Amino acid sequence: MNEYRLKTQENRPHEFQKMRHQKTISKMTLEQKIAFCSGKSFWETKEFKELGIPSLFLSDGPHGLRKQEGNSDHLGLNASRATTCFPTASAVSAAWDNELIYRMGEAIGKEAAKIGVNVVLGPGTNMKRNPLCGRNFEYFSEDPFLSGSLSTVWIKGCQSTGAGVSLKHFALNNQELKRMSTDVLVDERALREYYLSPFEAAVKEGKPTTVMCAYNKVEGTYCSDNKMLLQDILRKEWRFDGAVITDWGAMNDRIKAFKAGLDLEMPGSNGRFDQEVKSAVEQGILMEKTIDDSVDRLLTLIERTTDQMEVSSDEIFNEHHQLAREIAQASGVLLKNEGQLLPLQKGAEIAVIGKLAETPRYQGSGSSQVTPTKLVSLLEAIRSYSDEVTYEQGYTIEDKVEKNLQENAVKLAKSAEVAVVCMGLTDIFESEGFDRLHMRIPHNQIQLLNEISKVQENVVIVLVGGSAIEMPWENKGKSILHMQLSGQAGGQATADLLFGAVNPSGKLTESYPYTYEDVVNSSYYLVNPKQTPYLESMFCGYRYFTTAGTKVRYPFGFGLSYTTFDYLNMNVHLEENGDVTVSATILNSGKVAGAEVVQVYVSPETGGVYRPKRELKSFMKVHLQPIERKEITLKLTKRDFAIYDSKRSDWIVERGIYVIELGSSCEDIRLKDPVTLEGEEPIKSQCSGWYYTFDEDPSKEDFLTIHKDFEEYVPQTKGTYDITSSLKEMKETSRLCRMIFKGLEKGLAKQTGGKVDYLNPEFKMLMDSASDLPVKAMPLFSSKISIGFVQFIVETANGHPFRGLKHLLKKRS
Repeated sequence: MNEYRLKTQENRPHEFQKMRHQKTISKMTLEQKIAFCSGKSFWETKEFKELGIPSLFLSDGPHGLRKQEGNSDHLGLNASRATTCFPTASAVSAAWDNELIYRMGEAIGKEAAKIGVNVVLGPGTNMKRNPLCGRNFEYFSEDPFLSGSLSTVWIKGCQSTGAGVSLKHFALNNQELKRMSTDVLVDERALREYYLSPFEAAVKEGKPTTVMCAYNKVEGTYCSDNKMLLQDILRKEWRFDGAVITDWGAMNDRIKAFKAGLDLEMPGSNGRFDQEVKSAVEQGILMEKTIDDSVDRLLTLIERTTDQMEVSSDEIFNEHHQLAREIAQASGVLLKNEGQLLPLQKGAEIAVIGKLAETPRYQGSGSSQVTPTKLVSLLEAIRSYSDEVTYEQGYTIEDKVEKNLQENAVKLAKSAEVAVVCMGLTDIFESEGFDRLHMRIPHNQIQLLNEISKVQENVVIVLVGGSAIEMPWENKGKSILHMQLSGQAGGQATADLLFGAVNPSGKLTESYPYTYEDVVNSSYYLVNPKQTPYLESMFCGYRYFTTAGTKVRYPFGFGLSYTTFDYLNMNVHLEENGDVTVSATILNSGKVAGAEVVQVYVSPETGGVYRPKRELKSFMKVHLQPIERKEITLKLTKRDFAIYDSKRSDWIVERGIYVIELGSSCEDIRLKDPVTLEGEEPIKSQCSGWYYTFDEDPSKEDFLTIHKDFEEYVPQTKGTYDITSSLKEMKETSRLCRMIFKGLEKGLAKQTGGKVDYLNPEFKMLMDSASDLPVKAMPLFSSKISIGFVQFIVETANGHPFRGLKHLLKKRS
C-alpha cells in the first residue's frame, strides 16, 4: 500500500463480532427473536420476563428529555415530563466549547436516569445543506468537523451516566419536505468528506450505543434497507458495534433491513412484518443467524443502558437550570456593537419591546419539544437588573400589523434612553415537519423596527430563531445580539450578556448570506423534493462562499466581544509521522475578561482535485483576563489534509503546499503559515469546470461528470401511484383521498385548537407530516389502519376500486 494512503482501521478486513449472548438466544424461539426486534409500544422495547430480558424506554431528545408517559406521539403534541430544556443544537454549537457540551450531555444523561429513560434519541448530526431546512435548529452546523466534534463530546457526556444515545439521522436527512420518501443522489467525495464525516467522527470517538437510520432513500435505497450505509460503512469500515434502530416509522422492508444490519424497528408495528420474516427464514431467503446477530446487539444494548447512575434528588433540576443558563451565555453571538452601546448601564431608562421578550421562543417545534422545569422571559430577566424598565408588546406572533400595538411601542421607544427590541423567527416560520419558504423574519416585526429607528438612535436588537436569516434591516440597530433558541434559561442569559455580567463569546456556526439567492443550491432546493441530486457536491455554507468569492453578511465563525484579542507568534511544525503541530499566543488586549474561539483552517495549494478554499480542522476556546496571554497548541493529523479517492475507496494526501490559517472567523484570518507535505501526485479532477470556477448555478450536466447518470423523477399521477405515495399527492386525482385528507384535517384540528388553521404551527406541522407520509407507513402510527386498507386507498386512487376492495377483504379474512 502506498504510504500516502491512510492506513486507518477502515482498511482492515471486517471480523464479525462473536456472539455475546448465545446462551440467552438459544432459549428463544424464532418467533420471539423476530418479535424482539420490533418495539412493544411507541417508546418501549419488548421484554421477555421468563428470559430475564427487560424493556428499555427510549425518549427524545437532543436538548432535553421528552418522556411521554400518557398518550404518545413523535411530534411533541402530547404532554411530557418536565425536564431541563437546554439551548438547541444550533445555539449550543455557537459556544464552540467541548467541555460545556460534555456537561450538557452528562446532565441529560442524569435526568434520563432520574425519570427512567434508557436511551436518549440524539444528538442530531446532519449537515445544514440549505438554510431553509425546517429542522436546522436541531443540528449543530454547516461544518462537518465542528458537528462531529460536538456530537462526540455530547455522546461521551451522556453515556458517562450509563444512559444510551442514538446518533441521528443516518444519513443525508437534509430537508423536511418529502423526508420520508425523497431519494438523495450525491457524489462519493461529498458523501464521504462532507455528509458522513461528522457521523464517522462521532461513531469512532464517541462510540454511541445506537445509531438511528433516516427516513429517506440514498441512491435509490431506503436508509433502513441500505447495506452500503449500515453494513459496509457503519459496521465494517467504522467498526460500529452497537445497535441500529429506525427513526419512528422509517421501516421500509423488514427482510432487506435485517440483511442490511437494521436491528430494531420503532415504534412497534403490531407484528405486521413478523410472518413475512418468519416465512423468509423458512424459505432460506433470510438466514436465522442474521436475526440472531440483531438480537445479540439488542441484548448488548440492554446491558449497556440498564446500569445507570442513581439520581434521586430533585436538586439536579435547579443545578441544570444554572447549567442551561451558562451554556446560553456562552452561545450568545454579538453580531454588531456600534459605539459600544453594549453593555447596558443598569441605571439607564430601557424600553423593552417585542412579544418575544414577554413570551419567549426558546426551542423548536416537533419531536424535540421539551416541557421545561422553569422558564424566565427576557423581560423578567432585564427587570432583575434594572428598575428603569418599561415594556410594550409591539407586534403579534401572527404576522399581522396591529397599528395600535406598533404606535404604543414607538411612543415608548422615543421616551427611553435605549430600546431593546426582541424579534426573530416564530414557530410558524420553522419547525420539524415542514421547510421554510424564505429566509425573512415576519414582516410586522420589520415594520415595527423601521418605525422605532426613526425616533430612537440607541436600538439594541435581540434576535431569536434556529437558523440563518436575511437581515437587510441590520442598520436599524446599533447593536445586535443573536441568542438563537437558547433554552429555558435563555432570558436570563440574554440579560447577563446585555448588562455585561458575562462577556459575549459565541461564534456563528453557519453563514448568514445577504440574500437567499446567494446560497449555492437556492435555485433547485426542494424544486423536485422526491428526488434530490446534490448538484453542488461538497460546496455548502462557507465552503461555497469562500471558494466562490461570494460575500456574506456574517461569515461562519464570526462573533464579537466586549474586549479585543491579538494573535501572535504562530509556529507550524511537521512531525515525523506526518502530523502537524500548530502553536500561537493569544492576547486579551482589552480591558475586560473574555473568551476567544481560535479557529484552525487548512487551505490547500496543491493544484490538484477540486476542493474548498479552506476547511475548519481544529478549534480551541481560550479564556483570558485583561492583558493576559496564553500559548495554545493544536494538532492536525494526516486525515485533516486528505481527500477521499473513490477509485481506491481510500483517503489520500496530495503532495504539495497547505497553508495553515488561524482565524477569528473563516473570513478573518489573523495568522498563516505554509507547510509542505509529501503525498500522491496532484491531478486535476476530470469533471465539469463548475467545481473549480463556480460560474452560475451547477446543472445536471455538471453533476453527471462526478456522479453516474440517473433517470429524473416523474411525479406520480393516476395509474402510477404506489404505497410510497402520500395522501397529499393522491388527493389531486382521488375523491377517496380527498375525503380522507379532509377527515385528517378535522381530526388534527380538534387536537390543536379546534379549527383547520395552517397558520397554527402545531396544526401545520402535524398536517404536513401526516398528509405527506407515504401511505405504507400509516399502519405504523395507527393500529386501526391495516396494510390492506392502504392498498385499497392506492388502487382506488389509481382508478381500480374493485381491485382495491379485494385487498381489503383479503386482509380482513
